[in-house]
Amino acid sequence: MEVSIYNQQGEETGKINLASKIFGIKIKPELIHWVATMMQANLRQSSAHTKTRGEVRGGGKKPWRQKGTGRARAGSIRSPLWRGGGIIFGPRKNKVYKKKINKKVKRLALKMALSDKAANKKIIILENLELEKPKTKIIEKILNHLPLKKEKIYLVLEKRDPKIILSTSNLSYLKTTIASNLNFLDLLKSKYLLTTKKAIKEIEKIYQ
Repeated sequence: MEVSIYNQQGEETGKINLASKIFGIKIKPELIHWVATMMQANLRQSSAHTKTRGEVRGGGKKPWRQKGTGRARAGSIRSPLWRGGGIIFGPRKNKVYKKKINKKVKRLALKMALSDKAANKKIIILENLELEKPKTKIIEKILNHLPLKKEKIYLVLEKRDPKIILSTSNLSYLKTTIASNLNFLDLLKSKYLLTTKKAIKEIEKIYQ
């Protein structure tokens, strides 16, 4: 599969052949959905927490005597039947939502996401991406020259570049990472994959 290469002025400078083992594999939507669901479950935190009758404050004394009052028997104000008492079967913070995903399946899903971007012509490759100084306006100017819209963009670099990371940190629609840290969920959420010629070679080297 051939993809155009652009310079920072938005001019087409050549073509590059993408590895079919990574960018040209058959896409299985059900597998992508399954892995995405598993990964989102692994990110889930158990923040909701209710107290049982043993954790609610107070209730050490019997509210009233057992017989002779005409009222129902009561042993503690911490009973789940009372307002402010313990909760039965409520959410607990010790619940674990994590699910196991095999590495091979996770990597296969990532390749499918990359193949989907390639098939839909949503991969934009730059000859190089270099900044003299960290400035958001410079990055925005480069983006305006390229054949993409200001929708969710996933910028993948060959290696960490502090100037580029600082320049893109203020752009809510753009997320930056390096080739060795490709994230499947971020790739799915993004409409475009913006990368460099060297970063593509690094991706092919790591995920072959």
